[in-house]
Amino acid sequence: MVVHDRYEIERLIGSGGMADVWLANDLHLPRRVALKILHERFARDPEFIERFRREAEAAAALQQPNIVPIFDRGQVEDTYYIAMAYLDGRTLRDLINIGLTPSESVAIIRQVLEAAGFAHQHGVVHRDFKPLNVIVDFAGVVTVTDFGIARAGISEITETGSVMGTAHYLSPEQAQGLEVGPVSDLYSIGVMLYECLTGRVPFEGDSAVAVALKQMQEDPLPPSAWNPSVSPALDAVVLKALSRDPFERYPDAASFIDALDAAELEPEVVPEPEPESKKWIWIVIALGIILGLLAVYGLTRDNTVEVPRVVGDDLDTAISRLSADGFSVGTVDRVQRDVPKDQVISQDPVGETSRDCKFLGFFCSDPGVDLTASAGPGQSAVPDLTGQTRTAAETALDKAGFGVTVETTPSDDVETDLVIGTDPPAGTEVRRGSTVTLIVSSGPKQIKVPPVVGLTQGAARQQISARGLQSNSTEETSDRPKGEVISQSPDAGSKVGAGTIVELVVSSGPQEAEKVAVPAVVGSTQAEAESAIRNAGLTPSVEDQTTDIQPQDGRVIDQNPTGGNKIDRGAQVVIKVGVFDPGNSGGVP
Repeated sequence: MVVHDRYEIERLIGSGGMADVWLANDLHLPRRVALKILHERFARDPEFIERFRREAEAAAALQQPNIVPIFDRGQVEDTYYIAMAYLDGRTLRDLINIGLTPSESVAIIRQVLEAAGFAHQHGVVHRDFKPLNVIVDFAGVVTVTDFGIARAGISEITETGSVMGTAHYLSPEQAQGLEVGPVSDLYSIGVMLYECLTGRVPFEGDSAVAVALKQMQEDPLPPSAWNPSVSPALDAVVLKALSRDPFERYPDAASFIDALDAAELEPEVVPEPEPESKKWIWIVIALGIILGLLAVYGLTRDNTVEVPRVVGDDLDTAISRLSADGFSVGTVDRVQRDVPKDQVISQDPVGETSRDCKFLGFFCSDPGVDLTASAGPGQSAVPDLTGQTRTAAETALDKAGFGVTVETTPSDDVETDLVIGTDPPAGTEVRRGSTVTLIVSSGPKQIKVPPVVGLTQGAARQQISARGLQSNSTEETSDRPKGEVISQSPDAGSKVGAGTIVELVVSSGPQEAEKVAVPAVVGSTQAEAESAIRNAGLTPSVEDQTTDIQPQDGRVIDQNPTGGNKIDRGAQVVIKVGVFDPGNSGGVP
């Protein structure tokens, strides 16, 4: 397929909720492009199309090394497309699945912030920062995509009643449908940095609403709770970027970058030393007395405590249970085990243990609990499932230890319900337990049959052919003008496969009446005449005619039309039948 007489489609390289992305060859210039084609349901909304046009123009004006170049936009069939540079690399999602070090994570996010900062300076807010929209080439250069759905200036987040963006990466204000500005993008980038460092997003939930509620009501655990190699300074940078209050976040991308640079230079956060207080002798004496009295109390009370057993719990549940009982979590170690990821394998201490007491046993605190959790069963290569049935492929992925989601896409080459490919692609090493998307064929692309009733046969054939369909026609008499289409099958609006034959019934014009010869019935009896006229396909009409000639009584003495004339079948033939009346002859018998 060639789009707009310029872009020759090669293959599908991605699919999302708004659009499909195809790899195409530019027939005008020697380059490959990524062609993003909107789903038809968005293309039917005039307001969305106008916004799409404005936003494509705004994105095309962003010329920066970390922003994907936009080459062209236009219309194809019943929808619209954007042509952008094709990027040879891996998505940040792929790299997160493989695993990143803190320094690699910071290097990537710094470049994402460079792109965001440039866009913000030009009045463009991205609104949909997420790992799938970030491409990293094999030299480590980062490119941000999908500025085509950004909006110049402060954005209206709700469109047709829905919130734009991906739930885990939306800022709290964006999830509530409030005004969105640059700091909302910085929140989303903070979520990506958190995921790069820990392999998980800061808030999980069973639905988008559940995630949004956690974002608005809870503070995330510091990344070091999941990855001990994250420094305290980097923890602080991430948590500031994820502040619920937009005014408590970094005011711009440059400030975020500066904070990352500072965290790399001074990874340890050192508290300032407290000034020494002057001590008067009488204060010392008084304190000594007080401490002595308190020591008696502290040394004689029971300082043991029961630590709840959380082995077997999910890590989040375990931390919540311990926190609710007043215990802090110390270190969290991860080891690979054939148990669900994040399940607690061991803890120290457990059961009855002594509290941590200072100052002669008076000031005590519950001990910190060190946890060991499962890192999951390790990594495995995504199997090649191309050509398998959807059911067989889902079974194979389940046996390999992966979660499964399914996306369907039309294909003229692959039969319905057979697998076209996977995301990540076959052979990619990813963590077992992560989700693999099956891309399954929904069969040949369905085409809407155009309405052609009322058109001339030639015009109808042109419209059908332009849609990639064929036509066949038969004629039928009708009161419509000759050559006009009077019916079609399949009906207009039906969806059919490419090459389907549309049957047309074309008017041959009104039917001409059949001519028949009038029989000569003068001299016949009335019954004989009526029978002959009916047998000829005509209608007899009888009129009496008095006569003074007795042999004419009961016989046809005149007819109209006369015998031998040709008239329309079914027309009337008037016969006059003699009725003898002697009085007409002056009494002669």
